[in-house]
Amino acid sequence: MSANKNIRAGIIGGAGYTGGELIRLLIHHPDVSVSFINSRSNAGKHVQSVHQDLIGETDLKFTDKLGKDADVLFLCVGHGEARKFLEENKIDDKTKIIDLSQDFRLTDKSKIGNRKFVYGLPELNKEKIKKAKNIANPGCFATAIQLGLLPLAKAGLLGNIYTTGITGSTGAGQSLGATTHFSWRANNIQAYKTLTHQHLNEIGESLKQLQPNKNVDLNFIPWRGDFTRGIFVSSQINCDWKIEKLVALYEKFYSDHPFTFLSQDAIFLKQVVNTNKCVIQLEKVGTKLVIHSATDNLLKGASGQAVQNMNLMFGIDECAGLNLKANYF
Repeated sequence: MSANKNIRAGIIGGAGYTGGELIRLLIHHPDVSVSFINSRSNAGKHVQSVHQDLIGETDLKFTDKLGKDADVLFLCVGHGEARKFLEENKIDDKTKIIDLSQDFRLTDKSKIGNRKFVYGLPELNKEKIKKAKNIANPGCFATAIQLGLLPLAKAGLLGNIYTTGITGSTGAGQSLGATTHFSWRANNIQAYKTLTHQHLNEIGESLKQLQPNKNVDLNFIPWRGDFTRGIFVSSQINCDWKIEKLVALYEKFYSDHPFTFLSQDAIFLKQVVNTNKCVIQLEKVGTKLVIHSATDNLLKGASGQAVQNMNLMFGIDECAGLNLKANYF
């Protein structure tokens, strides 16, 4: 398959942050050719005129048309817009869909017409993803938090959880707002959506999937950070297990998942920025367990995970197109 680039991909909403990251990944993917990139506001423009770091890498232009020759369609549109798009456009039943919005992530919202969406967290639903035709890509905070907690849910250890997490400005999307301007973000942090973040429901469903017989109470305070990309999360629970047993639990749980790693050393954002990795660290003080997890919100938290899901859906190497270098220095 690699020699012929047999997977034809289309992108809806290619001018934003997640669309741009998808383009960067897919034009260099060994098994993919990009058939079209839709953007109503940029139709006719060269992609490199909007995503200027792609100069010399692609001659593709944006279009306002919906191409008919896609094996997989990525929806990189705003929340609420993906469902509207599928209601207004007839997509061939043979075309697989990966939606990066939150429109289809919850069980009671996972259907539209004859399409049923699978929640696309590979570390939770890999076998379902392999068989799926439609994927609801997880949220960025949801991914980082869940990867820190899934092994504990599998062991039935979760009850009250207290979580804080900080994210870069790209997590808010490309549209300008009062809190996305450089003059506001620089040398500044702020808590927002305290205990009410929109990703709480999808996290709750995933934890319930692994720990169905015990209630989980997740208390989450997100923070806006003064950097552009990356998420760092710290979750705290009460746990009587010794640290050695917890390390073994995590290493076993993630042994078949190529992008999630447990570190014995203190972790930091630069380990994961510009990669599809999640790096996790455990700290135990008495009966208190703290789980740190770090991801890139635009890659493992969005477009990288979408490509990972595509790889699984088409039965190719899960890591294809995702062997990326961290922005370490």
